Amino acid sequence: MDKLDSMRLFTRVVERRSFTAAAADLGLPRSSATSAIKQLEERLGVQLLRRTTRHVTTTLDGEAYYQRCTGILADIEDAEGSFAANEVSGRLRIDVNGHMARTFILPELPALLARHPGLTVHIGEGDRLVDLVREGVDCVIRSGTLPDSDMIVRRLGTAREITVASPAYLERHGVPRDPDDLAGHVMIGFVSSRTGQVMPLEFMVDGKVREVVLPSLVTVANSDTSATLVRLGFGLYQAPRLRFAEDLAAGRLVEVLSDYPPTATPISVLYPRSRQLSPRVRVFVDWLVEILAPKLDP
Repeated sequence: MDKLDSMRLFTRVVERRSFTAAAADLGLPRSSATSAIKQLEERLGVQLLRRTTRHVTTTLDGEAYYQRCTGILADIEDAEGSFAANEVSGRLRIDVNGHMARTFILPELPALLARHPGLTVHIGEGDRLVDLVREGVDCVIRSGTLPDSDMIVRRLGTAREITVASPAYLERHGVPRDPDDLAGHVMIGFVSSRTGQVMPLEFMVDGKVREVVLPSLVTVANSDTSATLVRLGFGLYQAPRLRFAEDLAAGRLVEVLSDYPPTATPISVLYPRSRQLSPRVRVFVDWLVEILAPKLDP
């Protein structure tokens, strides 16, 4: 194994905290990965990694070497990418909310793969903020305000939010005129994966955001489930208008309190700061901007 391949293997072991996972990512037997790292440490004359039965961590020398390696590998990726921008290949692993994938990404994906026939894509569906490095994910697409992290965040745009309910629900509970007219109403309680708490409804009143928490007959932690519940009449719900455009047009849902809209939801793509940005990730992020710009607000 040459020096560059040793650097790539070492950085992958550090990021995945596992010889087994790193070897699988790079298509190597675990024994070969272990042997190569041992040879690297012998060549450098220092211990780079501490091994335990559960995971792998860096020594002080290992952390310093990791930082140098990521910089060198990033420069190489940039140099090669500048000459082969249209020759993107390899497997891209992304994670995205299921509805967002079905609405925005999957319909446009054939065009991306036709443009880059050497590219393959693995799509994971979720709402949680995954550990990209440890889970081997190249980038994630998320909506909403994101917690501080060491990841690079690129804003793709914002989605207009609305409050909706089913006609059957409104027939039972009445149509609220304003946020002060919500007595007797219920909401579908969406539990945040970050806080574990039910997220309040938001209404813009006189230029300020008012948060309201109503009783919930059902609480959920999945946006697809909550969308089904609102169609079945379980309560008021807030989501991007794009999500329910077809339901609104077909009369399955009704927008209420349109004069008091929730704040718009930012849509962002995130990728690791420490990992060299591969040409396939760069191409994918640029493609996202291209396909989402006409559908999102700035």
